[in-house]
Amino acid sequence: MRVRTGSRPSTIGLPIAVLALSWAAAASAQTRDGCRVSTFTDPPREVLDCPGGVTLSAEKGAAYRLIDADRNGRPEAVELDGKALLIEVAPRGSGFQVRTPHAVASVRGTTWAVDAGAGATAIFVEDGAVRVTRRDAPSSGPAAVLLRAGDGVDVAPDGAALAVKRWARERRLHLLARFGR
Repeated sequence: MRVRTGSRPSTIGLPIAVLALSWAAAASAQTRDGCRVSTFTDPPREVLDCPGGVTLSAEKGAAYRLIDADRNGRPEAVELDGKALLIEVAPRGSGFQVRTPHAVASVRGTTWAVDAGAGATAIFVEDGAVRVTRRDAPSSGPAAVLLRAGDGVDVAPDGAALAVKRWARERRLHLLARFGR
């Protein structure tokens, strides 16, 4: 790799360049709730690598809380109150949930994004399948929808039926860009 410094070109090895890029992207790494947390600047976000194959990318300012109800060191859910998360879950038996004020999205192995706002929650599936219900849905009845890759749903507090839609390219790209994708 060639790097130009002033008017004199210099050469650095690829491993050093990769290390430099990694250092620039990840401002810090720490642990929280049993997950390794890395902070990135472009775009600003936190990435949590959790035991059990769960990776969460939280955009800057996202309001969320990991839930490990059985206290085994592996989160099985996250409570999202504002802004967006990109979730990647490796296939495993127990699944994972994202709970927002308007919706509950459940999955066993996939990649999807959830954007919780004051007026609605938007859920988009990049890969795999996600089951979505209203947060206040009765335990009986056909309140759930299944999203597959490319599908999305907007869940508003008005109680309207959940309508699965193929998201336009622009909407998908806008949401995923918030996570550096």
